[in-house]
Amino acid sequence: MKLYNILTQSVEPFEPQEPEAVTIYVCGITPYDTTHLGHAFTYTAFDILIRYLEFQGYDVRYVQNVTDVDDDILRKAREVGENWMVIGDRWTAHFIQDMQTLNVRPPDYFPRATDVISQMIETVEALLDAGYAYESDGSVYFHTAAWPEYGKLSRIPRAEMLPIANEHGNVPDDPKKRDPLDFVLWQAQAPGEPAWDSPWGAGRPGWHIECSTMSAHYLGATIDIHGGGADLVFPHHESEIAQSECATGQQPFVRFWLHTAMVHHEGEKMSKSLGNLVMARDLLTTWSPDALRLYLGCHHYRDAWEHGDEALEHAEALAQKLRRAATAAGGHSPPVDPTPKRATFVEAMERDLDTRAAIAVLEALAEEILDGSEAGREVKAAQDTLRNLGDVFGLRLDAGEPDPRVVAGWDEHLRRFEKSS
Repeated sequence: MKLYNILTQSVEPFEPQEPEAVTIYVCGITPYDTTHLGHAFTYTAFDILIRYLEFQGYDVRYVQNVTDVDDDILRKAREVGENWMVIGDRWTAHFIQDMQTLNVRPPDYFPRATDVISQMIETVEALLDAGYAYESDGSVYFHTAAWPEYGKLSRIPRAEMLPIANEHGNVPDDPKKRDPLDFVLWQAQAPGEPAWDSPWGAGRPGWHIECSTMSAHYLGATIDIHGGGADLVFPHHESEIAQSECATGQQPFVRFWLHTAMVHHEGEKMSKSLGNLVMARDLLTTWSPDALRLYLGCHHYRDAWEHGDEALEHAEALAQKLRRAATAAGGHSPPVDPTPKRATFVEAMERDLDTRAAIAVLEALAEEILDGSEAGREVKAAQDTLRNLGDVFGLRLDAGEPDPRVVAGWDEHLRRFEKSS
């Protein structure tokens, strides 16, 4: 299997650290406005990757976080006059329900950022001890100039970094900083904001340190795959690398970086700021879950694309065709042989998850089954293969309901989440 690694900007053979196990971390939601089509594209794309790895016999250990405390959610809480935890709980439940409907395999660990405050403090202390961070009036910052490799993921020239960082919450004129590009690891408490005790006084973690710490805590210092949307490459993932590798004595943090492309609508990137969000739940009032999974899967994870109803209509028609094939009556002989289609499907997925080609194989196999059924041929083995391959895309086909492990796994996360409130 070959995957495109953002770190090397090349397609490389993928081999995990352990022969039969893969560790994956995907940046999760900030729960105050979810699940829009960009969210759905990212999480279904990684669901396809994970399901395919499991299809190939790997044991996948998967972490997806919930950024339950950061500038954005606190700002939203002030705007609507509601407690930040109440907002987070409600939108996290909303997200979980959407993931269940879309038949997305639940992560093995689904932590809140606030579950690992003590571990974040330990990471910050390690960075201070190593000389890559400094304390200033109750806050702690990562000193980007102290690590010459800062920028190795995004390859953005240092002179061009600051405007981009500022668009993602950086405060360049913070008087506590040594350099405008330095980013906060621990933020001193502001009036009215939640805070936790630390060696530097009451405060809360910075955005980047949250994911670095959760990844290391649940999966170890070096993981196989780290993912998220392409908008997270800089500054978030760039800063994660800096923190993690500096805190562990330059131990590699991530072996493969994968990012999903942006979804566009009405000619612009889909975003909250532009107000052009399309919510997955709204689409599901018109289109079936299988149609939405096929619609999302027909776009390669690295290619930006424009949302449109015509492609959704095609996906719905394909979903119905696949369902008819899965339930078609079979005859006796000769049987429809699914082996060549299975091999072609695998070849497509091995090519950096060529989901377009893989879906074309599903359609071709469905047509063979329907033709075979009409001719009175045995189709059971082909139907079993169709279900097996369709499962890689999270398709229900004739099952009617999401996978039992999907429902049970997400329900368990929700119960733990609610208990920790």
